[in-house]
Amino acid sequence: MKVSAIAAIGKNRELGKDNKLLWHIKEDLQRFRNITKGHPVIMGRKTWESLPTKPLPKRYNIVITRDAKFKAEGAVVCNSIEESIKKAAASAEGFGEPKEIFIIGGGQIYDQAIKKGLVDKLYLTIIDPPAGGDSEADTFFPDYSEFKAVISEKAGESEGYKYKFLDLEK
Repeated sequence: MKVSAIAAIGKNRELGKDNKLLWHIKEDLQRFRNITKGHPVIMGRKTWESLPTKPLPKRYNIVITRDAKFKAEGAVVCNSIEESIKKAAASAEGFGEPKEIFIIGGGQIYDQAIKKGLVDKLYLTIIDPPAGGDSEADTFFPDYSEFKAVISEKAGESEGYKYKFLDLEK
C-alpha cells in the first residue's frame, strides 16, 4: 500500500506557526479534501487538536502521540509512525480497499516518516506569499530533495497568493 504525505508549504518549506496553518487557500483545502477522502489519514496529536472538525469526515483518522492516556474520539490512537501505518493498512474494512495512506502533519510526523523512508509520494502545495507576507513559521516541512520524479505540476493564484500543486515520487 502506498504511503503519501500531503502538505501546503512555503517556498522555504514553511509549514505552520503556533499549531496553525500559515495559509487557508480554498483551492488547496478542496484539493486536500478530494485527495484524502476515503483514505486513512495519519496525524500527530497537535494536528488533531488543531482540526476545526474532528474526526475528519469520510476518512479513517489515526493520531500519533507519546501520551499513553490520550483519547481522540472518532480516531485510533497509536504511539509510533510504524504502528499507525500498520493500523491504516488494516483499516480497509468500511473504506473499500484504500490503496493509499496519507500523512497529514504535523512537522514532526512528516519528518519521521520521510527520514525513515516510509513515504512514497508527496502531494505538495507550494505557496509564494504576496510581498510583505513573510510567514515567520516555527514549523517546517522536512527536506524532500530525494523526491525527484515530478508526477504533475499545476500553477494557480488565489486571494493574492501564487501557488503550485506539485506531486512528486522518489
